[in-house]
Amino acid sequence: MNRIVITLLLFLAFANVNAQIVKPVKWTSKVEKLSETEFNLVMEGKIDDEWHVYSQFTPENGPLPAEFTFENAKGNYELVGKTKESPYKKQYNEVFEVDEYYFEHKVTFTQKVKIVNSKLTSIKVKVDYQVCKQACINDNMPFTFAIPAIKETAATPTMDTVKATDTLLANNQDVKEAKKPEVVVEESEKEDDKGLLTIFFLAFLGGLAALLTPCVFPMIPMTVSFFTKQSKNPGQGKRNAILYGISIIAIYVVLGLAITGIFGADALNALSTNPWFNVIFFLLLIVFAASFLGAFEIMLPNSWANKVDRQADRGGIIGILFMALALAIVSFSCTGPIVGTLLVESASKGGIAPIIGMLGFSSALALPFMLFAMFPSWLHSLPKSGGWLNSVKVSLGFLELALAFKFLSNADLVLQLHLLEREVFLAIWIAIFGCWALYLLGKITTPHDSPLTHISVGRLSLGMLVLAFTIYMIPGLFGAPLKLISAFPPPQTYSESPTGFFGNAASSAENALPEGAEIGPHGLTVFTDYDKGMAYAKTVNKTVMLDFTGFACVNCRKMENNVWSDEKVLDVLKNEVVLISLYVDDKRELPKAEQTVSKITGNEITSVGDKWTEFIITKYQTNTQPFYVLIDLKEQKLNTPISYTPNVNEYLAWLKDGISKF
Repeated sequence: MNRIVITLLLFLAFANVNAQIVKPVKWTSKVEKLSETEFNLVMEGKIDDEWHVYSQFTPENGPLPAEFTFENAKGNYELVGKTKESPYKKQYNEVFEVDEYYFEHKVTFTQKVKIVNSKLTSIKVKVDYQVCKQACINDNMPFTFAIPAIKETAATPTMDTVKATDTLLANNQDVKEAKKPEVVVEESEKEDDKGLLTIFFLAFLGGLAALLTPCVFPMIPMTVSFFTKQSKNPGQGKRNAILYGISIIAIYVVLGLAITGIFGADALNALSTNPWFNVIFFLLLIVFAASFLGAFEIMLPNSWANKVDRQADRGGIIGILFMALALAIVSFSCTGPIVGTLLVESASKGGIAPIIGMLGFSSALALPFMLFAMFPSWLHSLPKSGGWLNSVKVSLGFLELALAFKFLSNADLVLQLHLLEREVFLAIWIAIFGCWALYLLGKITTPHDSPLTHISVGRLSLGMLVLAFTIYMIPGLFGAPLKLISAFPPPQTYSESPTGFFGNAASSAENALPEGAEIGPHGLTVFTDYDKGMAYAKTVNKTVMLDFTGFACVNCRKMENNVWSDEKVLDVLKNEVVLISLYVDDKRELPKAEQTVSKITGNEITSVGDKWTEFIITKYQTNTQPFYVLIDLKEQKLNTPISYTPNVNEYLAWLKDGISKF
């Protein structure tokens, strides 16, 4: 009887321990045969209620995006395009100050592959992902896809679906009788492309801006008058003007098609994350900005314009098409930089974004020609051409210049050069927008400006708006979040003084830092290495608080911002404990001698984050963050560990309870 009771108690205790290992995503996989050598590798996840998995396209400085590792691809198989995913939801995250893209309830990832080695029998893929609710879990899932034998003579391609032999390693392997997650097979869904609408809208605004430049605006009444006076009747004039507008749209859309065709839809997206192409984009925008500011004119050869103009005299549909092409060439010095900027920006989005961008731009450019031809009386309401057109052009130059540094910042962040940190970036933007404000207020002139006797109310209003924006950015130099432009400058952590005004607090603290420690949130002394933190705690004889956290953990940041910032809590953390923060998503590679295989999950432990993930699972039987543990110098728990606790009084009581038992 005693043996039965003891066995039952051990089973219940073990079950309770294991229940803390949370697995909110149940994965299944399958292979879809497209042809004798092409297959879709489909990975499907069923997500528990209230949990979110983040998209591979989640912006930088937010939650961790999904990442895919395809093993031994070289010489065996080729990836056809980028991994596709089911539609995600988009929501602004106030903690990270970026939009986050996430899936709920279910997610499907699909990768098309082409087999080049006929002897290949399987493909191994690992998905690293973050799943969050009140806590966050950084997890991964290894798959092994069985590839059917490839015949020498290909049969008619079918859409046979072959279930894969996936490894589905459950993190509960220490329970020998653990059940395999239920396999659910679903059709993959089309990728969400709401961003294309945004690209179209921004490109349309760019087209409207191009209309107000000296190269285009004067052409409107001239072209409309030509169609209305040269046509045999008003109806024909309207038809010709509409055809003229459609021709403009066609010319620019063909340009977008050419860009997409030359580089490839998926290649454009890959280029957007390449630091060297971001540097090239930066240099291009600098050239465009200099042109708009009056340093020089970007013009196509005059011979092109002359040849096209002669073709325009032919009349008919062909003549109208060449008239539209002549407008594109003649106005290139004004529209070229805008078109170039739009192509650079839309190319960074990948896919058919350049086509959509050119459609939006050309629609705005063509619309006035069609409308004024249909309603000629509207021409009388147009403002007269004058110096204000060059002011528009110069203003666009300042905007081009500001946008250029965003691309340079992207490259600096990827390469971690720290040449364009947050303060430097903001200082450059303050200088650019400050000069723009002075220009609008008449204090600065450029080479092509007309003499200015007075400032219009519209120009004065815009000048004050730009000046107000410039002043708004100044506190950002000293740590203000600047939520209105949070997507543009580098994050606060990528800064010369991430912890204090001018870094004074940090500087004084850094001088007194113990070996292996660094400055953390609110100026706290933090160890990120367990052994060094424990060694220091023994020298000062203090309680140790283990903080299992993550760089991309939303609720970890909430705890730091809203709970640790409390005066009483901060006092305890500064003076009564040794704080050891272990980042489970730290991607730094471990030395080869320290790399091993998890005894719990069977996964390879190759990074610092993997090491701390293994530690939290084996030592505390959980895998969630944030997770806080108070221990003594013998590494024994002083009280029950806690996770996300937004109540300040409850968290403070927990701290004091553990410290009192030290």
